Order: sequence, then C-alpha cells, then structure tokens
Amino acid sequence: MASQPYLPCEGVFAINKPPSITSAQVIRDCQSHFKDSNFLQPWLDREQARKDADSHNQKQKRRSWKQRQPLQLKMGHGGTLDPMATGVLILGVGNGTKKLQDFLSCTKSYECVVLFGAATDTYDSVGKVVARKKYEHVTKEKVEAALEKFRGKVMQRPPIFSALRVQGKRLYEYAREGKEPPVEIQERPVEVKCLEMVEWMEGGTHQYRWPEEEAEKETKEVVEKVLHLGEGGAKRKRELDDAVEGAETGAESSPKRSKTSLESGDIQPNNEEADPTTSAQPQKTPCPGPACRLTMTVTSGFYVRTLCHDLGAALSTLGLMASLVRTRQGDFELGKNVLEYESLEKGEEVWRPKVKEIIEQWQEREGVEVKGPVMAEEKVRARVRAGRNSSSSEGAEEAEDPPRESGAAAGG
Repeated sequence: MASQPYLPCEGVFAINKPPSITSAQVIRDCQSHFKDSNFLQPWLDREQARKDADSHNQKQKRRSWKQRQPLQLKMGHGGTLDPMATGVLILGVGNGTKKLQDFLSCTKSYECVVLFGAATDTYDSVGKVVARKKYEHVTKEKVEAALEKFRGKVMQRPPIFSALRVQGKRLYEYAREGKEPPVEIQERPVEVKCLEMVEWMEGGTHQYRWPEEEAEKETKEVVEKVLHLGEGGAKRKRELDDAVEGAETGAESSPKRSKTSLESGDIQPNNEEADPTTSAQPQKTPCPGPACRLTMTVTSGFYVRTLCHDLGAALSTLGLMASLVRTRQGDFELGKNVLEYESLEKGEEVWRPKVKEIIEQWQEREGVEVKGPVMAEEKVRARVRAGRNSSSSEGAEEAEDPPRESGAAAGG
C-alpha cells in the first residue's frame, strides 16, 4: 500500500523543552502558536477537505463527541520528558506522528546532576524524602571508580514512580495509593554506550538542594519494600534499615526531628513539623552533600533517575537526580537542529523559518515523498468530485463508499 505524500509543512522536528512544564503542555503550546499560521494551513485545508469528501455513510460514523470537534493540528511527541527535565523533545506534525515510534527505540544522550546524601520516592529532587545517609566518605575518585559497573550492557530496575504498567495499572498509581505492586519490579536489560563524569562539586559549593518535604508513612512503607540500594538481598535490607531507621549515629535525621545539622548531614524535615517561625523561609545555607555532573549515551528504556539512585547505593550512601537535560535523541541535538522554546513567543517570523528548515532536513533524511500544497489540494478536490458523482449516480442505497486512495483515511 502506497503511503500518502507528505506536505512541506508536515513531518518531525524537535524543540528544547523548558523546565516545570509537561511534554503534553509543550504540544498544546505549539498547537496554539501554529494553528493560525499560513505555514501549517495547507495541512488543515487538506484534512478538512478530506473530511468533507466522506460519503454519507462515513459521516454517520463521525457521531462521537471527539469526532464532532473542530479540526485541530495533529501533533504528538516521541518520548516524554519529566516536568523537571529540559532538552530535546521530538514532535511530529500531521503524518509525521506516524514516525514517532521510531524515536522510542533510538539512542539518547543526557546530562544529569547526582546529589548524594538523600533518597526520594521518585528518585529525583521533586519527590519526597524517604531516607538520608552519611555522605562524607564520597569522593571524586570513588565516584569515578563506581561508574565502571554501570557502563556497557547492564540490568536496571525501573523506579516505582514510573509509567510502566503492572497488571493493567501504572506503577506510580500504586505508589500514590500507598500500595505495594502485586509483583516485584523486575530488572531489565539496558545498554550504556558512554558514561563520564564531567564535573565534581564539593558540598556547599553548588546550587542543588535536597527536598525538604518528607514522604507520607504509607509511601515510605511501600518504598521500603521495593527500594533496592545495593547487590544482594541481605545487604540491601541492612542498608535500607540503616537509612530509614537512623542506625548510623549522625548519618540522618528521623522523620520526627526538627533540628537541622549541616555538619552531620541532616536536612530540614517537612514544613508541618518545622519551627513555624522559619518553615516558610527557603533554605539559604548551601547543601553540604557533594554532587557530580554526568554525561551519558544510552539505549531505549534507560532511567537516568535509577542510575543516580543506584550510584548512591554503590557508594554506600544515597543519591537522587537533581537536574536532567536530554542533549540528543536520534539525529536531533541541542544547539544544532532543535527549536528554542522561547522562539514561539517571539512570533511566526522567528519560529517558522527554523521549523521549516528542521522539517525539510528530516524529510530529506527519511526520503519521504513530498507534494506541494497546491498539488495535494487538487487531489483532494478530485476525490470530492468523484464522491459527489458517485453519490448522485448510484443513490443513497449504495452499499460501498466511493473509492479512496491508499493511506487517505479520515483524520490522517
């Protein structure tokens, strides 16, 4: 079956996602800016003409609420980024959405910051603290040595706060409900093609912070059962007990303590238990825990959050992901062929040339057939005329719809 030709404006491009918004919100923002653009108008015209060309029988099938809504620009993304993360987000426009699956299996490059001394339920700095542990023994040399075990083909266990489904339910849904997953989260094979430490930051010299909020008791109980902090079940259990119960003197504060001791590695507990005169004030003292910046190239299914967590365990402490940037995905790389998010607000005269260039480069790499807007519209008009002629000559009782071209299903 021949594929439908692409218009010059449809395909795949990449945008530099900013922090604090979801990947889905980026799509909505792009749709909002693109909808009135002449650049994308040929796609909307073609889809509307195709919709109008449907036979009476086909239109009867469009009775659902969603199908009756005004036509919107068809967009999707090729691999979500967490709200805290920034960097390359692949977006598909029109028929380009059919190619997004290809980007789920390609290699990706990341830059992240690991902060030592605490663990959270989400394995990153936006989660809630479930445990703390001493960190004074962690050095640059020890981190570099520990990284060796994470290179190459390794086994990795996804975090409990992830979108993986277990018996029809996402893991993060179990965690939010304070329930243990019905089956143990299994390790999966992944490959780390490159992993390097590019910056070492001593405690008190960087901007990164441990979260201040403690996890709820129910969440801690679930995490205690599924959290893995090292190799070997007995060792893993002992380390977890040390972290959660405060077995090591001066290593961490218990959830009920309100005292903050930077020298011992304690952090501020949640605001509900802190001194009411100071709980609303942000932590101004630099975080005493050391941190490091890593760069990596990994295969599909790899969790950077899990790497940060497991690296802390390998160093007999705890670690969390304090920052994440996706610098490359497939052929799209920051600083080369990625649209800056700020360009959207600067107007069509700024974002349009860049999007057009990126899509054209992708079309050339893919070798897709591209038809000009006028030619595409003429084909749709011809099909409209054919549909009308068929309806008038054969009557409303005709069982079959008018002939349609391959790949021209309603809605793209």
